[in-house]
Amino acid sequence: MHAISFIQDLAVIMLVAGVVTILFHRFKQPVVLGYIVAGFIIGPHTPPFGLIHDEDTIKTLAELGVIFLMFCLGLEFSLRKLFKVGATAFIAAFLEIVLMIWIGFEIGRWFGWSTMDSLFLGAILAISSTTIIVKALNDLKMKNERFAQLIFGVLIVEDILGIGIIALLSGIAVSGTVSSGEVFSTVGKLSLFMIVALVVGILLVPRLLAYVAKFESNEMLLITVLGLCFGFCLLVVKLEYSMVLGAFLIGAIMAESRQLLKIERLIEPVRDLFSAIFFVAIGLMIDPRVLVDYAWPIAVITVAVVLGKMLSCGMGAFIAGNDGRTSLRVGMGLSQIGEFSFIIAALGMTLQVTSDFLYPVAVAVSAITTLLTPYLIRAADPLSLKLGKVVPGRLARVLSLYGEWLRSIQPQGEGAMVAAMVRRILLQVGVNLALVIAIFFSGGYFAERIGTWLMEWVGDISRQKALIWGAALLLSLPFLIAAYRKLKALSMLLAELGVKPEMAGRHTQRVRRVIAEVIPLLSLLVIFLLLSALSASILPTNELLLVIAVVAAVVVALLWRWFIRVHTRMQIALLETLDNNRDQAH
Repeated sequence: MHAISFIQDLAVIMLVAGVVTILFHRFKQPVVLGYIVAGFIIGPHTPPFGLIHDEDTIKTLAELGVIFLMFCLGLEFSLRKLFKVGATAFIAAFLEIVLMIWIGFEIGRWFGWSTMDSLFLGAILAISSTTIIVKALNDLKMKNERFAQLIFGVLIVEDILGIGIIALLSGIAVSGTVSSGEVFSTVGKLSLFMIVALVVGILLVPRLLAYVAKFESNEMLLITVLGLCFGFCLLVVKLEYSMVLGAFLIGAIMAESRQLLKIERLIEPVRDLFSAIFFVAIGLMIDPRVLVDYAWPIAVITVAVVLGKMLSCGMGAFIAGNDGRTSLRVGMGLSQIGEFSFIIAALGMTLQVTSDFLYPVAVAVSAITTLLTPYLIRAADPLSLKLGKVVPGRLARVLSLYGEWLRSIQPQGEGAMVAAMVRRILLQVGVNLALVIAIFFSGGYFAERIGTWLMEWVGDISRQKALIWGAALLLSLPFLIAAYRKLKALSMLLAELGVKPEMAGRHTQRVRRVIAEVIPLLSLLVIFLLLSALSASILPTNELLLVIAVVAAVVVALLWRWFIRVHTRMQIALLETLDNNRDQAH
């Protein structure tokens, strides 16, 4: 009987969604909005009676919709795209998120809502809708313009920061409070997990997909992709992170495989099916009485979204060195909320920390801003021309001088090459250290289970700790050696640039050599102190630590070249994967 009820619900959802979306397509309105309206029509709050009987099963399918939405966002993610738009994306996204969280929180407090409702409202307003913006820019045939590329960069940064916001909100909802230490700890662990997952994933997953693709079976490739997606989501949940994070990260990892276009083509129908159910499920939850009762807050929040995002994103783009017209187009293009906001609102309801009215309010604001998006993008150019005429000449000159000054302080020629080299070395050191920290964290996390397994052979707890810590150090040696070599290269570069013959005279070479040796050794000392602090739960006694240090020194002396070869192969494999993906994109 339950199966018949479920099929009936699914038939109603798909038939009504199909009819409504055809109408929306005819009137050139976003299809996403059509799904929400379809859900509203068949929902329990719409007279004369509800057409859906098994809402719990529909909500479970809607969860799959969230997974596929975030997975496909990950597939569109590209580290190269992110680096290409650089400062603009980071500054605009950071300014927007900070300002919108503050505005949302203040609006919530102004209306007398609870602290948790106000905080979640701020988070709901912080992230713009990738789906709606991409659709609008496609429809307006503006996808390849410079401002659109900047918008895509901002959206990528927003998605990453949005994942962090979800992790933080989950922690705040559970504990009820937030401290600066907790924030830094959560963000640090999240960043570490993302770096390690991306590096290890990019080394392994594209190779697995390439192997499966050799069989030239679409079915086999699709099942493998879905298996990896759900398996990684389960792993992330087991590590007490959001399922949304898992879906996004595994998508970003698969984005670096040569089979990306094929995967996108195969996954698209699955995504469309479950994301349609997700948006319909949102519509099911809309209560017309709530919309009437909260009409004034909805109007205020809508105005705050449009003006707040226009100001914060536009200002961020301008601060990063873009002209006024481009900055305004970026700001007006990002003036809406969408799927991420629904995910955050659903999180509040799932954790039972927000009021029932917040979800329909978020949906109503999203619907209004979605309708406004194409008109705002089209209005950006005429508005920039009008503002150009209204802005006083003196202010226009100051703004123009700021742009010229910003371009003049950017390193040119040899300076730009040195800056790029320093950035690349620091990035490589950062990735290697992230992998080392992850190894020690894993040792601490699994210490109890490993200790139980070792109990048969080693009964002493301190010796068990020594074995676990020593094994972690041994596994970390290729990455520590690579970090040391990169730091030595960096210190040699800085010594060459910093110590001039006119300053040190005949001691120039000696001073440079001392700096080149001292900086890496001091850095390694700081790294080991950091590792000791982070792995305090498995840190052995000083005597055993000395034994481990001696053994590690002997191993390094004997296997130095082998460790370098192992790391070099891993680095080449990683770069080859990224380069293969770039060649395919071209």
